[in-house]
Amino acid sequence: MTRYSAWSILKNAVRGNKNWTPAWRKPEPKAAYDVIIVGGGGHGLATAYYLAKVHGITNVAVLEKGWLGSGNIGRNTTIVRSNYRLTPNTNFYEKSMELWRGLSHDLNYNVMFSPRGVLNLAHTPGQMDAYAERGNQMRLLGLKSELLDRDQVAKLNPGLDVSGSARFPIEGGLLQRDAGNARHDAVAWGYARGADQLGVDIIENCEVTGFLKQGDTIVGVETNRGEIRAQKVGVAVAGSTSKVMHMAGVTHLPIESTVLQAFVSESIKPIVPNVITFGSGHLYVSQSDKGGLVFGGNIDYFNSYAQRGNLPVWEEVTSELVAMFPNFARLRLLRTWGGIMDMSMDGSPIITKGPLPGMYLNCGWCYGGFKATPASGWCFAHTIADDKEHDLNAAFTLERFKQGRPIDEKGAGPTPWYH
Repeated sequence: MTRYSAWSILKNAVRGNKNWTPAWRKPEPKAAYDVIIVGGGGHGLATAYYLAKVHGITNVAVLEKGWLGSGNIGRNTTIVRSNYRLTPNTNFYEKSMELWRGLSHDLNYNVMFSPRGVLNLAHTPGQMDAYAERGNQMRLLGLKSELLDRDQVAKLNPGLDVSGSARFPIEGGLLQRDAGNARHDAVAWGYARGADQLGVDIIENCEVTGFLKQGDTIVGVETNRGEIRAQKVGVAVAGSTSKVMHMAGVTHLPIESTVLQAFVSESIKPIVPNVITFGSGHLYVSQSDKGGLVFGGNIDYFNSYAQRGNLPVWEEVTSELVAMFPNFARLRLLRTWGGIMDMSMDGSPIITKGPLPGMYLNCGWCYGGFKATPASGWCFAHTIADDKEHDLNAAFTLERFKQGRPIDEKGAGPTPWYH
C-alpha cells in the first residue's frame, strides 16, 4: 500500500493532483475468466473480493457499465443494522454486521463504520408489543436489543417531540445500539482496491449487451468491448436486474424496479445522535459528519428506471421529519437523488444459483441493499465458488415463491412494495 505524508499530499495538491498512485488498475478485458460478475456496485465488488480472498478464485472480472460506484452504492442513506424479526433475515444481516465491524481493518481502508445505534420509534401500544417481540427474537439469536420507554427515548434524543400534544405521540422504541452507518463510497473504493490487489480485473465502462450460451448454459457475455467468456457468470445489478436478465431470455422474475429517493439538508450542529426511524410512516434519518441530515422514506408509487425523484415523496418524508422534529421546519434542503430499487415480492433478497446453468443471481434488495453489502458478497461468493447456497442464504432462493415460502417481514424489515 502506498502511504502519503502530509507534506506529500500538499506537494501533490500544488502540482494539480497529478501522479497519484491509482487505487485500482484499469485493465483491458481478457478473452476469458473463471468468473464474471456483472455489476460493479457494492455487492458485485464484495463478491469479487471474497471470491479471491476466501475461495482463492482470482481470475475474476467485474464488469461495470459506467464508472465504479455510479449505481446504488453511491445513492443510499448508509444505514447498517440487523434488527429483523424472522430468523433467516436476522442471521443473514447479523453476518453483515459482523463483517462491518472489522471491515476497515480487513480492507485496510477506512469505511467510516459508525455504530451510533438505530432507534425504531413506536407510537402506539401495539407497536411497542411488536417491537418487544422483535427485540426478544433478536436476543434469542444472540443480538443486542433494548426496548426503551418514552423517557429513555427523550433522554437519548432531546430534539424529538415527545410531548402529549405531538402529532404522533411517542410511546417508546426499540434500540439496536451497535448498529449505525458507514460511508457508502468508501465501501465501494475499499472493496475495489482490495479485490484489485488480489488480482481481480475491475473493468469500468464495459456494458453487458447480451449473454453467450451453449444450449441453455451461460458461457460468457457480450459487451460493448467484445465477447468475454467465463465458466460462471454472476449478476448483481440491483434495479437493472430485469433488463439484464431479459437479455438472457429470463423474462419472469418476482421483482419490480422503482425509485427510492434520499435527501440531504443544510448542515446544523449535532442534534441527531442515532439513526431514527418514524413509526407512523416510512422515514429514516441520521446526521452526517458534516452536519447535514440524511434521510429517506418510501419508494415512488410507480415503476421507473430513472435515477431522480418526484415531489409527492418529498412532501411525505419532510412532513414526517417535521412531525418528529418540529425545529427542523425551517431547514433548507440541499439536494436529493434517486436509486433504482429491485423490489422483491416478499421484501427479502434473492441470492441463488440459476435460473440458468452457469448463471448466479443476486437481487431483490428492496430497501436493504447497502447494509447487506458485506454478507451479500460473502454469501454470493460462496454460492458461486461451491455451486450451492450457504446456510445463511439457503432460504433466499427463487423457488420459495413457487413453493409458498415467502420471508415476509412486512414493515419490520425491508418493506415489500405492496405495503
